[in-house]
Amino acid sequence: MMENQEIQSQETTSKFDGIEDALDVETSIVKDEKPALERVEDTPVKENEAIKKDYEYTRGNLYSLIEKGQEAVDGILDLAQQSDSPRAYEVAGNMIKNVADTTDKLMDLQKKLQEVEGGGVGPSAKNVTNNTMFVGSTAELAKFLKSQKDK
Repeated sequence: MMENQEIQSQETTSKFDGIEDALDVETSIVKDEKPALERVEDTPVKENEAIKKDYEYTRGNLYSLIEKGQEAVDGILDLAQQSDSPRAYEVAGNMIKNVADTTDKLMDLQKKLQEVEGGGVGPSAKNVTNNTMFVGSTAELAKFLKSQKDK
């Protein structure tokens, strides 16, 4: 009789009953009624809006970095003048270079946005460079240049 009770109790128990007994609590399964978050694929986002948003975010970050860099340069220059330390001047020079590089990145960002919006047709796409090469001796080149100058 004892064996039948054990078999029957094992069939009706869940895998959490041991934990429930040990903690002296009762649990029940509760369904999550919150709506599932929408996936990125499910929400149509216009590509231009995303590009514009990324551009504005990056532009703001670059402006912030440039402003903070300029403040840091001012501080390190004051420190370098007060201490008259070559290392302080070296650090100041490196910081100035970093700020200049960041401003270049800001300009590159403008160019990239124009390329994306314009489909790659911009001033850089319209420039054509023709390289001409002269094959001959220097004497022949001098005669050619003199004849061109006389015309």
